[in-house]
Amino acid sequence: MSWYEESFGEDYLLVYRHRDNSHAEQEVHEVAKWLDLGEGTSVLDLCCGTGRHSRSLARLGCQVTGIDLSEVLLSHAQSSKEELGIRYVRGDMRELPFTDQSFDAVVNLFTSFGYFVEDEENAKVLKEIQRVIKPGGRFLIDFLNREAVKKNLIPQSERMDGDIRILEERWIDGDFVCKTIILTKEHGEKKVYQERVKMYSLEQMEAMIDASGLQIDRVSGDFKGSPYSKDHSQRMIFTGRVPTST
Repeated sequence: MSWYEESFGEDYLLVYRHRDNSHAEQEVHEVAKWLDLGEGTSVLDLCCGTGRHSRSLARLGCQVTGIDLSEVLLSHAQSSKEELGIRYVRGDMRELPFTDQSFDAVVNLFTSFGYFVEDEENAKVLKEIQRVIKPGGRFLIDFLNREAVKKNLIPQSERMDGDIRILEERWIDGDFVCKTIILTKEHGEKKVYQERVKMYSLEQMEAMIDASGLQIDRVSGDFKGSPYSKDHSQRMIFTGRVPTST
């Protein structure tokens, strides 16, 4: 079983509890401006998790579909008490269960890219994004900045959440940034999870996105819209569109 099939369960919600709705609201506020999202815009939240960003998009009046592979995270998304009309679907990002040109926009947030070892598998995700967007439609891919990860990686961190000790160990293995998460309860029970994301340079991402048929309009270094800097930006946020037929 691949790491991403094991790691996105109930314990994931504990480890990433700090990623709350306020972060999502702030990010979506900027995304909406960049992609011109609003009332009636059909948006796919690709790898939606618990639906934090999906709900924020829906509050703007977008017609939102959220897709994720994790049944646990989708269950949490569907349990929201807000009646926002969001459609949640389980599926693999490499083979999206939607017809061609289904959406006005696709957003892929919180480093939900680079999960696969082979470049060809990651490229499939981009080709699927292109396939399901209408001509002239928009996309956003929020990815890590390889150089910032290499420079700022914290090898180990530890914290307590109630009676659970959360130990995170991080390292670089070639083109991959890896993490081991060890959860230890007071009585000694341990659970261990792995994360492994393939890092790409700006040039590699640009080449892959271009090959998929998507057109990049802008690369930002954060959700404030700062221009991307290889040495200083924390993120690589790509925004662009599917060209219209000529």
